[in-house]
Amino acid sequence: MNAATLAWRALRHKPLASSLNLLLVAIGIAMMTFILGVSSQLEEHAERDAQGIDLVVGAKGSPLQLILSSVYHADIPTGNIPNSALAALAAQPLVQSAIPLALGDNFHGVRIVGSTTALLDHYGAQLAQGKLFAQPMQAVFGAQAARETGATLGARFAGSHGLASGGEVHEHAPYTVTGILAPTGTVLDRLIVTPVASVWRVHETDPDEPAATAPQRELTAVLVQYASPLAAISLPRWVNSQPRLQAAQPAFEAARLFNLLGVGIAVLRAIAAGVLLVAALSLFVALYGALEERKTDLAILRTLGASPGKLLRLLLAQGLLLSLTGAALGWLLGHAGVGLLESMQQLNLQAWRIAPGEAWLPVIAVAVGLLAAAIPAARAYRTDIAATLARS
Repeated sequence: MNAATLAWRALRHKPLASSLNLLLVAIGIAMMTFILGVSSQLEEHAERDAQGIDLVVGAKGSPLQLILSSVYHADIPTGNIPNSALAALAAQPLVQSAIPLALGDNFHGVRIVGSTTALLDHYGAQLAQGKLFAQPMQAVFGAQAARETGATLGARFAGSHGLASGGEVHEHAPYTVTGILAPTGTVLDRLIVTPVASVWRVHETDPDEPAATAPQRELTAVLVQYASPLAAISLPRWVNSQPRLQAAQPAFEAARLFNLLGVGIAVLRAIAAGVLLVAALSLFVALYGALEERKTDLAILRTLGASPGKLLRLLLAQGLLLSLTGAALGWLLGHAGVGLLESMQQLNLQAWRIAPGEAWLPVIAVAVGLLAAAIPAARAYRTDIAATLARS
């Protein structure tokens, strides 16, 4: 009978203690897996959504709020800016492209974004069905937006006021679905895109609002791509000198955001490491206690021909068996947790995608098992047959 078989039978001899130790290791590894999976995917999504956007121009306020509302569509805008700002930015020689955004309404909680087809081109969108919008009050749905709202080609829908569901419904100005986009893996999947003129028409023709003879047309933000690296020096300064405009750089604000989130992630990693340390101590206590109880059995094994090395391997095998089984269970639980989070928050997470740092988890599990079993295994190796049998 080999060491692995003896170790398995020894663990089965105390099922409750073995299960609790297994559970502790599994919880620690599950926390590590969950944190690595979620943090790496969110960071990757944030980089992909902001890729190619050098500057966001919007109303004065918090730069981080401007980035969150205009690039990631996860916050409310800081306000509106004059429509004339788009032409002024496009006329700058250091600007390669300027994409307008006009927010204000939603459909079942999905944001309706007034823009141009340049926004679709920026994210490399491809049509899965239908065609792009060609005139106001036509709209194309991102893949996730279409799935959540049940949108079909040719269907008509009315937006609701505000960026969250539950606002006043603009029944007087319905949209027509002309196209549904293929998944891009970007924030575009969660949006409904329509010409900017659609957003203006919805609010200018609202029967509950007084008609304006010369409406002041506004935008929410403009996404800017530089034509030259020199623009990073002079353009934000020019924008911030304008009375109603503010410049925010996605790269800088995203780094600031992840620095803030990094503190929380570091705390969670420390908690997971603490759980693994407790698991290692618990394993050590269990194996040491089993050694004390089974001294006579081990001495008899020695008299039957078992070498000191075999007793050493027996204790090490018990520690490794518990830690590796717990690691496998924890890995499954961690990825299941990522899937559960995705079903609750729609963060475009892939439950079973393996993060680069997960390669270290089996190494950590082996280290925990070996460290916990090292001292009991060494004592088993030095078992004095005559003294042990004389005391028993």
